[in-house]
Amino acid sequence: MALRDIFLLRPDVVFLNHGSFGACPRPVFEAYRAWQLELERQPVEFLGRRFEDLMRESRAALGAYVGAAADDLVYVPNATTGLNVVARSLPLAPHDEVLSTNHEYGALDRTWRFICRKRGARYIRQPAPLPVTSEAQVVEAIWAGRTPRTRVLFISHITSSTALVLPVAELVRRAREAGITTIIDGAHAPGQIPLDIAALDADFYVGNCHKWMLSPKGAAFLYARREMQSLLEPLVVSWGWESEDPGPSRFVDHHEWQGTRDIAAFLATPAAIQFMKEHDWPQVRRACRQLICYARQKITALTGLSPIAPDQFMAQMAAFPLPPCEAEVLQRRLYDEFSIEIPIVDWNTRQFARISVQGYNTRADVDALLDALRVLLP
Repeated sequence: MALRDIFLLRPDVVFLNHGSFGACPRPVFEAYRAWQLELERQPVEFLGRRFEDLMRESRAALGAYVGAAADDLVYVPNATTGLNVVARSLPLAPHDEVLSTNHEYGALDRTWRFICRKRGARYIRQPAPLPVTSEAQVVEAIWAGRTPRTRVLFISHITSSTALVLPVAELVRRAREAGITTIIDGAHAPGQIPLDIAALDADFYVGNCHKWMLSPKGAAFLYARREMQSLLEPLVVSWGWESEDPGPSRFVDHHEWQGTRDIAAFLATPAAIQFMKEHDWPQVRRACRQLICYARQKITALTGLSPIAPDQFMAQMAAFPLPPCEAEVLQRRLYDEFSIEIPIVDWNTRQFARISVQGYNTRADVDALLDALRVLLP
């Protein structure tokens, strides 16, 4: 059976936008619904007596997949929530600086502006110019924004608008030497690229499971290096705070128990990991990357516009420059007239088609996009 037949996506839509919200395969979705049913059949037993064991087992499976100890991460509903936990907990003082880039996700730009405005700190969106030519160029461009007041380095592992795999390891290393707290937005990384969070050694790492890991919507995680866990304050203070029956990790106690909520997406995440194992996901990723390279070759030939980065900066998602156009109008026409779901991104006054390729995509999907662009581009 082709992978496309295992996913729940509508067959009449050319879906090239896995990066926005992901897509869940049928066996994983069935596991998700089974957990929901089990909860409803005996809610007191499920949430009152089994909760800790169930969550511990799910965290262990997730930790093994992303390279982190189970007690060093907690589930959160999405990456934005996890990053808000970190941003709101930092003891920023007036005139401190949070160093970031001009490639960050808009919701987190807003988070940092909000936090810095309240604390009197500064959020620095350091330019990382396009086209990218080398990892060294990117590192130096970002690091040039560091000053004696830099307290935090916040960067994406894979950027949202421009879909670049950033050289975060070298930036984390430099920040560690400089005594700067490191926070990595890994919303697009888990499942799309190999990940070893402990080896990366960032202070905080937040990732989504519901995107490239194929989990149901509402599954993400917050990792904190053990030495930094006491710094974090829970967004929701509940029974885990000053627990009468503490577990081995106060970090987990503080952030895992938030009162009554549906934890089925968290518990179904191991099923997503198993699905990828059963379907040889490293090979799937390689095939997806070959399809991304095919798309780049064809779109570059169509537009005459050079790529924004070498191959090493691409995984299963890439942004391709377009001639000047109205992004919103083009995106709407692609969907309304050609049934193609793809974001057309405005970034620094330029327009890009951001293509996500997952295991259910084929060359025919890319060719359909090319045919539509030939009609719609100015």
